[in-house]
Amino acid sequence: MPAKRRHFDLEEPTPYFFTMINVTDNAVRQLRSLLAAEAKTSGKGLRVQIAKGGCSGLHYEMELDEKKDDDVVVERDGMQFFVDGESLPYLRDATLDFRDGLTGAGFYVVNPNASRTCGCGSSFETAPST
Repeated sequence: MPAKRRHFDLEEPTPYFFTMINVTDNAVRQLRSLLAAEAKTSGKGLRVQIAKGGCSGLHYEMELDEKKDDDVVVERDGMQFFVDGESLPYLRDATLDFRDGLTGAGFYVVNPNASRTCGCGSSFETAPST
């Protein structure tokens, strides 16, 4: 008997996606400001994804982009944040923030899935899965 597949309607908000990534007020304000400076912003949001590389093996990449077919969309106060299917497990329960300080400004991820992070703040490693 084939395994039963779980279906998630990505257009309908469900509790599963609400715990996927948290977005702070600062991140929403900064994205709104960035999109206001863009000439054409219709359908654009902030893509948050994980890529191989960096000091600890994985790193965060973020860019203004449009929704792609396999994206999960987290919408907050009219702003959209896109996470691709491959990055989803690494970002579960993470918090996306924007910080502006003496050492620089930028989006920042607080990730409970990271077992070790690098001093740069954008590179991390996860614990081996059992």
